[in-house]
Amino acid sequence: MAGTVGHAGVSQDRAAVIRQSVSVAVATGLYGISFGALSVASGLSVLQTCLLSLLLFSGGSQFALIGIIGGGGTAGAAVAAASLLGLRNALYGLQVGLVLKPQGWRRLAMAHLTIDESTAVGLSQSTQEARKLGFWVTGIGVFIGWNLMTLAGALAGNALGDPKRYGLDAAASAAFIALLWPRLRGREPIAIAVVAAVVTTVLIPVIPAGLPVLAAALVGAVVAWFWRPTPGEPV
Repeated sequence: MAGTVGHAGVSQDRAAVIRQSVSVAVATGLYGISFGALSVASGLSVLQTCLLSLLLFSGGSQFALIGIIGGGGTAGAAVAAASLLGLRNALYGLQVGLVLKPQGWRRLAMAHLTIDESTAVGLSQSTQEARKLGFWVTGIGVFIGWNLMTLAGALAGNALGDPKRYGLDAAASAAFIALLWPRLRGREPIAIAVVAAVVTTVLIPVIPAGLPVLAAALVGAVVAWFWRPTPGEPV
């Protein structure tokens, strides 16, 4: 009887992790449709848009890249900004690797699927098995949903003709902010966001398109590095 009860408890725990992972994956994946449409509006083709989601697979970096390109920035500035924003995934990878200890081909797959959502769901679980389950279900679910919705959005945006007529070319920056805002917690990230916004606003009329985003990212990194929260302050 005890064994049966224990097995039922484990099954319920697994089901709870899967439900959480799937719900996060669906909600995040659906947002890929906006990236697809905005990417086409920024001048990328449907194929280029889909390859970005397939190979880069980092929402913040993708929106930053198309925002700079759509605003007239250079490809170098766009890639640099996307790379800076992608550094957080490298930090996530270190943490995930230490906790989940992937082996063989799983190391490569885990590196590609290490994003905000898979890291958060995976590492929030209480057991090693649940952490692995949460990470993989969330990561794979978001990857599939994000890429399918990217394709749908790109095809829809392409069918509109010139999306700039509808103002979609200016929406990439707004979409990036919408993606970032729910992740701001405590005074530190909000302070960084405010400083970065001020720097960007001041530099836009002064330096070439795309470079203000890079400058803001660098300033934000410096603020984050030297910030020391007071005792009891949320971070």
